[in-house]
Amino acid sequence: MDRVSLTDDLSFSRLVYGMWRLGDDADTSPAHVRAKIDACLDQGITTFDQADIYGGYEAEEILGTAMTPDLRGKMEIVTKCDIVAPAGRYSDARVKYYDTSRAHILASVDHSLRLMKIDHIDTLLIHRPDPMMDHFETGAALDEVVASGKVRTVGVSNFKRHDWTLLQSAMKTPLVTNQIEISVLHHVPFTNGDVAYLQEAGVPIMAWSPLAGGALFEASNAGLRDLLSKIGADHGVDDTAVAVAWLLAHPARIIPVMGTNNLDRIGRIGDAAKVGLDRQTWFEIYTAALGHEVP
Repeated sequence: MDRVSLTDDLSFSRLVYGMWRLGDDADTSPAHVRAKIDACLDQGITTFDQADIYGGYEAEEILGTAMTPDLRGKMEIVTKCDIVAPAGRYSDARVKYYDTSRAHILASVDHSLRLMKIDHIDTLLIHRPDPMMDHFETGAALDEVVASGKVRTVGVSNFKRHDWTLLQSAMKTPLVTNQIEISVLHHVPFTNGDVAYLQEAGVPIMAWSPLAGGALFEASNAGLRDLLSKIGADHGVDDTAVAVAWLLAHPARIIPVMGTNNLDRIGRIGDAAKVGLDRQTWFEIYTAALGHEVP
């Protein structure tokens, strides 16, 4: 499995296993969670994506039930904070909101460490841009959790360029990634500047929902799926692997975050890395997704 460097001493596997659905599985036993992790590690997928809010603030703890020191040494763990929803430990919240205060960030880090039974987070992301963010307070808090050793690196999720530059302007620690929605169906980041500014800065991009949240399988996208299936047949993989390979082929070195609870599907996440797409094939897929040829 190829890897992408975020810093001199931290790299991610080119494909990441997303754990946002971990709590949705009928079986959340430590043994079953460990089986999912092992299925990833067997393919060279060593990076795992979490967030405090996943599973109604329960997914981190489900991961923690399976965590052991030897397993932790084989993983890079990403998690996120700042969304407060009326669920779990925030069930008394009157409204869903974002909290990028120092107190909330520090408390969230401590919760995540305790629940996942780890002593540090490899990368902490601010989950959503906060319109009430005091960038000086938030930036200092992120610097603080890195200086404490509880967090190795920090980044963001769903940020636009102006959100990124505002926060970074108040920080000593460099932001190392932005996790944004990108897929063959949600391809606007390739033309609206979202990818361009990160590519220019040499910042690795994490892509959430790389299969468009299941929309790829809707009848309205049958033509696109037929094309992906045809290309996949030439490579001995299925259509979903080709959809992810389409992201991998981009020179920005996008890191797709793949989430499924099905062990068989987990075992085939790495198929995307087996597919090489030339420029014309990439544009064939893009054209099918657009529904018309490029201008």
